[in-house]
Amino acid sequence: SKLPDTSNPFNPLCWITGKVEIGEDCWVGAFTLLDGTGGLTIGSHCNISSGAQILSHSTVKRCLEKSTEVEYEKTIIGEHVFVGTNAVILMGCTIGHHCVIGAGAVVKEGTIARPYSTLVGVPAKVVEQFVDDELLYP
Repeated sequence: SKLPDTSNPFNPLCWITGKVEIGEDCWVGAFTLLDGTGGLTIGSHCNISSGAQILSHSTVKRCLEKSTEVEYEKTIIGEHVFVGTNAVILMGCTIGHHCVIGAGAVVKEGTIARPYSTLVGVPAKVVEQFVDDELLYP
């Protein structure tokens, strides 16, 4: 059996692959996947809870169309973002600063979440958004 890569400074039980840029003062839980094969940026002061997966590639087209094409698209997580336990953020998403991604949420490919949004559910939807301490949505 292969031991975890202890050179990972965030958590030896987190799998980091590809080009991943992580800002200062971030916490990453165990059993997470940070997929930077298409590019992944995570801003400063973020918490990525255990079991979360943040992706920047997809093999759906390869499977359905019997091709060899793997799709890649950069995923961006802003500063001060909380990603809940077992949440999944698919490729090409942009999550604005100060967002909350609820536990178990699945953020669809290409989603753009405005700053100060809370997203929950499958597929993830914005349930509230704050600006200057004022609730704008719902």
